[in-house]
Amino acid sequence: MSSHTFVLNGERVTVEVADDVRLLWVLRDLLGVTGPKYGCGLNVCKACTSHINGKAFNPCSVPVSAIKADDEITTIEGLPATVGQELHPMQEAWLDTDVAQCGFCQPGQIMTAVALVRKVKAEGRAITDADLDSIRNICRCGTYSRIRTAIRAGAAKM
Repeated sequence: MSSHTFVLNGERVTVEVADDVRLLWVLRDLLGVTGPKYGCGLNVCKACTSHINGKAFNPCSVPVSAIKADDEITTIEGLPATVGQELHPMQEAWLDTDVAQCGFCQPGQIMTAVALVRKVKAEGRAITDADLDSIRNICRCGTYSRIRTAIRAGAAKM
């Protein structure tokens, strides 16, 4: 067992776990953060999408040993704090658009959307259909048209 320290949703945490344990299991099983979901474990479905230092990544495919002490991991639970509100504007857009059916993939979908909107805004442009087409998160319920609508609505408020 090794000691691993990083920042999780604004709070410094330390866990004792083997170096090869995937970060998703550290988040869910050791730290009790259940927003990132286990879907495939292969970085394909993207249900676990979270942010590392503000960029989208999939903790199912990252060993905890790859996380540095100054890395900031943000999950859906910590997303509202990044804007100092009860809900992030993208979460509000999701609710306003009534996106979720089963809801399993929605935390990952929202985290991907926020990272994409931040990237596009940093480039000084509006989100395009091509940007939305680049999202690879899987929704088994097929709410893709509502997801696209919610991303555009959330982007307008970010």
